[in-house]
Formats: sequence, structure tokens, C-alpha cells
Amino acid sequence: MLKGKKILVGITGSIAAYKSVIFVRLLVKAGAEVKVIMTESAKDFVSPLTFSTLSKNKVLLNLFDEDNWNNHVMLGRWADMMIIAPASCNTISKMANGICDNLLQAVILSSKCPVAIAPAMDEDMWLHPSTQRNIQNVKDDGVYVLPVYKGELASGLSGEGRMPEPEQLMSFIEDFFIQKKDLKGKKALVTAGPTHEALDPVRFISNASSGKMGIAIADELAQRGADVHLVLGPSNIKPSSAVKIENVISAEDMYTECMKDFKSYDIIVMAAAVADYSPKVKSDQKIKKESDALSLELVKTKDILSEAGKRKSPGQVLVGFALETNNEKENALKKLEQKNADLIVLNSTNDAGAGFGLDTNRITIFDKNHKEYKFPVKSKKEVAEDIVNTIIQYKNE
Repeated sequence: MLKGKKILVGITGSIAAYKSVIFVRLLVKAGAEVKVIMTESAKDFVSPLTFSTLSKNKVLLNLFDEDNWNNHVMLGRWADMMIIAPASCNTISKMANGICDNLLQAVILSSKCPVAIAPAMDEDMWLHPSTQRNIQNVKDDGVYVLPVYKGELASGLSGEGRMPEPEQLMSFIEDFFIQKKDLKGKKALVTAGPTHEALDPVRFISNASSGKMGIAIADELAQRGADVHLVLGPSNIKPSSAVKIENVISAEDMYTECMKDFKSYDIIVMAAAVADYSPKVKSDQKIKKESDALSLELVKTKDILSEAGKRKSPGQVLVGFALETNNEKENALKKLEQKNADLIVLNSTNDAGAGFGLDTNRITIFDKNHKEYKFPVKSKKEVAEDIVNTIIQYKNE
């Protein structure tokens, strides 16, 4: 499965580096070509000789090694995947802030391949707000962040912060390369985020959507090998570098961009929280507070999902979203029928862990034959995997 794959393994200063010895051995045994980069502090935990023996390649330590220059740009282009395991709190902080003070950081910053990290640290460090901000920052940069596990830590305490076991790291690598082939050659259109409907030059009508769910879906589709075009409303979240982005502001902008090349897409996922109404009159100047009340006349925006349903060709899969507050299933099935979608993703504001701005979601998917797929609360990355898996299953039925 991994035969011929080129894997770059980064080792940082953490006691969990002992697990990486077994991980490198398993990669080589599976047929992968492995190169190891170690930070200076990593040498305090495991000898470079150990990794060079197991990887059958010289361990890379510094940008300048004796009379040689280690070409960090070519290293980043050589690999099919780069994984930092363990990724210390310090290294994650450097990644989040673009600091380049060693060979590992130089390779990360110049890498063209997918990059993953397996964090390892004490629970208090893991849960510290600065670490969590850094984790979110590297995710926003398109880095895959493996989960930490609970258990005995180097401090002697028990809690979150353990790096996955070598076998779990292998499963992640294997799953990545298996999934990447699923949608190779397919084109996907995804919408995400809110829209802003202008009242005047400084005010607008919108909603609380962050765009996290739609962006996670775009990233997952790209990871599976699809050519992904993301039409993104105003959002501070960034997709991975593999996703092509078109930034838009209003519902009209989003409609225009989605319909440009609609027939060319194999998969269309309408995850954006598009405003249903827009001000009929938009003031060219800031509206002054001159009276006790202000009346606004709103008009319906163009229904992007409905228009997509009308234009959909055989072979195209159209996915809509339904965020409901009551009669959830009934309303979702009604929307599925009315919009001529193939799948509808239902989430309810009544479910804990679901809704705008959260890092988790809880969904139920219905297909046009009213087949139901229910899922528990998961991270939005995991929810995106469930959605894409369901799309593929539906396409293959």
C-alpha cells in the first residue's frame, strides 16, 4: 500500500520520540522511502544513528552540514507526505507563526506536499489557550492535525496529550493515500460561509456562519483527489492550499460565481448560509440615525440551491444543507424534494454541539429515496469525512 511512497518524518523534542522509532521501522517495512529530519532538542531523546539505521538514509539535522547545504526546497518537493511526529508545543508554535530557525521549519514552510502533525505534550500545555490558538492556526494553513489521546504522561500525571501509537500513525498514512484516489479526476463545487447584504457602505445583513463546515468539506474533497472550487463568503477561515478559492460578498455574487461553469462539476455541495433576503434599496452613503425607527424593505435573494437543482444533469450529485429549529426531518425532506437535490444534510439548532461557529457538528443525511444516514456529534473534519463518504456511496449505488 505504501510501496514507493516518499515520506518525510520530522522528529522534535519530546519523550514521545521513542514511538517514532517504531513508526519509521513500520513505514520502511511497508515499502515506503523514508527520510528523517530531527531538531536539535530531539537528539536528547533518541540518537540520530537509530533513525538513520532504520530509515536507511542519513538523518538531516541542519541547514548546513559540514560542507554541504541541505536543500530544504527540494526536500519539500521530494516527499509525497510530511508528518511531524512527535510535534512539540514549541514546534507547533513556530509553525503557527511562520518562524524559520531550523531545517525542519524551513522544509515545512517550503513544502508542496501534504503536511500532518501528531502533537505530544503534557495536558496543561495542550489545553493552554495559546496552544489551542496555534493548533487552529496550523489547521487554517491546511495542516492535518492528528488527535491527542488520554493516558499516562511524562509528567507522571494522566490526561490528554499523548501522541498516537505507531500503528495509529500508520493507519492515518494508509487511509490518506487510499482516500486520495477516491475522487481523482472529479471536479467539485463547494459553497461556504455567510453572505453580506449591504444596507449602506458600512452596514449589512448577515448571519453567524463561520464557514468552517463548508471549508472542511472542500478540504476533504481535495484530499480525496478532487479538483475543488470553493466559493467562499466573508470568513476568516482558510482552506488548504489544494483548494481553489473564489471570494464573494453577497448572495448575488455567490449565485453568479456558482453558475459560471456549473455543468462542468461532478459534485456540487451547497454548504453556504446564503441570506434569504437583501435590502431592496442600498444607500450610497451611510444611513444617519435621524429618527426613532427605521423601516427596511427586503426582497428575496436568488435561490442558488433551487437553480442548481433545475440545471442539474444526470451524473451530477447535488448536496444541500438544512439548518432547522423545529420539525427538522419534515422540513429537511421537503427541502430535498423542492430543490431537486440528491442529498440533504440536516443539522438542528436543538442539538448540543451543532450550529454556527462551533468546531463540532451533528448531522443526519437524507438521499432522494429518503434513505437516512445518522451520525453522532463529531469534529467538523470528521463530519466532512462522513459527508464525502456518503456522497461517494450514493454515486456508486
